[in-house]
Amino acid sequence: MYQALYRKWRPKTFSDVYGQPHVTRTLQSQLESGRISHAYLFTGSRGTGKTTCAKILSKAVNCLNPVDGNPCNECEICKGIDNGSILDVIEIDAASNNGVDNIRDLREEANFTPVNAKYRVYIIDEVHMLSIGAFNALLKTLEEPPSHVIFILATTEIHKLPATILSRCQRFDFKRISPEDITARLVYVSEKENVTLTENAAALIARIADGGMRDALSLLDRCFAMGNYIDEDAVSSAAGIAGTVHLFSFSEFIAKGNFTEALKLVSRLHNESCDIDSLCTELTLHFRNLMVAKTVKECEGLIVCSKDELEKIKSRAAEIKLSKILSCIEILEKAAANIKNAVNKKIQLEAAVIKMCSPASSANINEELEERIASLEEKINLLSAGKAVAPEKSMPASPAVTETKTEKPAEENTKAEEKTDTPEEKKDAPAPTAETIVDDGPFYNWSDVLEALKKYDIPLYGIMATSTAVIKNGRVIINSENPTLFDFICSDTHSRELSRAIYDVLGQKMKIAVSNTEKAKAATSPLEDLKNKINNFNNN
Repeated sequence: MYQALYRKWRPKTFSDVYGQPHVTRTLQSQLESGRISHAYLFTGSRGTGKTTCAKILSKAVNCLNPVDGNPCNECEICKGIDNGSILDVIEIDAASNNGVDNIRDLREEANFTPVNAKYRVYIIDEVHMLSIGAFNALLKTLEEPPSHVIFILATTEIHKLPATILSRCQRFDFKRISPEDITARLVYVSEKENVTLTENAAALIARIADGGMRDALSLLDRCFAMGNYIDEDAVSSAAGIAGTVHLFSFSEFIAKGNFTEALKLVSRLHNESCDIDSLCTELTLHFRNLMVAKTVKECEGLIVCSKDELEKIKSRAAEIKLSKILSCIEILEKAAANIKNAVNKKIQLEAAVIKMCSPASSANINEELEERIASLEEKINLLSAGKAVAPEKSMPASPAVTETKTEKPAEENTKAEEKTDTPEEKKDAPAPTAETIVDDGPFYNWSDVLEALKKYDIPLYGIMATSTAVIKNGRVIINSENPTLFDFICSDTHSRELSRAIYDVLGQKMKIAVSNTEKAKAATSPLEDLKNKINNFNNN
């Protein structure tokens, strides 16, 4: 019968345990000196070796021929414990045996002397699942058990154990196994199984396992089913993740603000049965690596990847500003929380991708504010030194109405694309001709425009769903509380689709402007007041 790799290659001695030298050395020293405790507590995340060390310890204390604190695995006691024929080592799953009656039975059994072995060993896994009554029933026996009994408790949630239990045990904390140790173990197992595992593939498995050796071996077991040659693509396919190639494509599209290609990539990966949760996690880790590469010069020890991939990460990090990377990590973290409870996980990830691609992200706003503050501080320093500062044109305090370029739909557009009016051009702009004049006033058919826009540009429709509009001097002026609308309208793609929707309703081309109250507030912000004061000082 086929045996899973994590069971087949479970360490049988303390020397075979990877990544926990602080635990194995202490236990070996205790066994060599004969200072064996009556109760041990092993705590740590899943797959780090708690149950494995408990089984090795149960054999070592009963072994007839121990070697440097390790069991020999050759005597009848060691073999009997391995095959389950010796009943003096009892494993209890506290998740399903968590009642007071279960602990009372255990307490009565503990009074009987061992049949074959020297010690009767109780290994209680997931001990945090015991009820309060069960913990109370275990207290006295745990503190002063018979001389022939040893308790080994294992848990992943140490904070759920009562202080009275903690004080009665010798505690060992199992750390997450380092990616280097996991990679070395995977390569060793693959060689013994006559399967070729590339270095990059082993590193990818180690990264996915997140410090758990059992998870790493389980994923390697799935990869073995795909053939005798395992590379990064095989690991990505078996784990249901995007892979590094797609991750770099994502960061490229996000850096360029390419909504279309980024959403197409999400759809393609979703159609290929890529797990959305895993994809979001991989994207978060990818941007974390970009953050580290952006801020740390010698980052080799902080990023688990091959040398070639590290060079790609450094190159991509140089193309993206740190504020943008931090903003993307924040957006992905929120998306990961929403994905867990979402009915449609794909939509949540798509929304996150749109936010990351949008130039109106909080990262850009913060960056712009930082640049403005730095500029103002420089001017103040120049003024303090008695030097002249060139005045800047201050922003108007009235609500900002910004024009964007518009055009007819593709099937109707026979003229060249109309150029966006600059502030200087707006002053001398001629009045609309009689052919393009529409009566000023509220845009009563604005709901029809939104319905038409819903067919052409769903993201823009979502932003403009609560907007209103008026017609003034041949222009459609949009009123919206959404601060991202202005940046969306400035995009050629979105402005073209909005013009198309307006053309469908009015039957003629109209210029578009945005009346954004948020920008009006920005115009009268303290930073603008400070800038105006500097300019007035220079003028005087």
